[in-house]
Amino acid sequence: MAADHPTTPAGGAPEARGRGSRTVILLAGASGSGKSRLAAATGCPRLNLDDFYHDGDHPDLPHTLGIVDWDDPRSWDGEAAVAVVVALCRTGVADVPVYDIGHNRRSGHRLVDLQDAPVLVAEGVFAPEVVGPLRASGVAMDAVYLDRSRTATLLRRFLRDVAERRKPLPVLVRRGLALWRAEPGIRARALALGCRPVSMAEATRAVKAARSDPAG
Repeated sequence: MAADHPTTPAGGAPEARGRGSRTVILLAGASGSGKSRLAAATGCPRLNLDDFYHDGDHPDLPHTLGIVDWDDPRSWDGEAAVAVVVALCRTGVADVPVYDIGHNRRSGHRLVDLQDAPVLVAEGVFAPEVVGPLRASGVAMDAVYLDRSRTATLLRRFLRDVAERRKPLPVLVRRGLALWRAEPGIRARALALGCRPVSMAEATRAVKAARSDPAG
């Protein structure tokens, strides 16, 4: 099991554990497609890539519909995400930000220690953006895109965001409809960047296969 130590200060690099390389499964899909639920169900250590969003006062945030466009990769720190995933695969330990979506800012850091776990599941809407950089880094990896009904995803996303009070209700409605319209393009981009489309069951089997042959 991986150990998760919350609220550690940012700063010096954590100590490497030297337990060999790990495999990362990049789990992509539209917001609300079930990525977090699947990642939790695998029993593997999980990295939430949404924790790498920029703070709401970042000077270069993209905007749409009069608000920050949090569905644009420019709202997200891809370089930091890649660095953390590589560190976790190579050393088993890394300092990871904690992001408060409701307040659009990072609220702290935590130390993630994979201990003896051979597989890391990294999930988030921007997972496709790091496929190329991670392959170039040489870490063992797989990249999958959850292929699910976009109308069902629209409903799951809306219910989740309302329950978690992520944004004001009018924003959630506008964003939800915009994402529903954009989802075919999001899927096409994910596949173009190197993800392969899978069902929930196929994604679960991919994680199980990686656990059986972690560096293969």
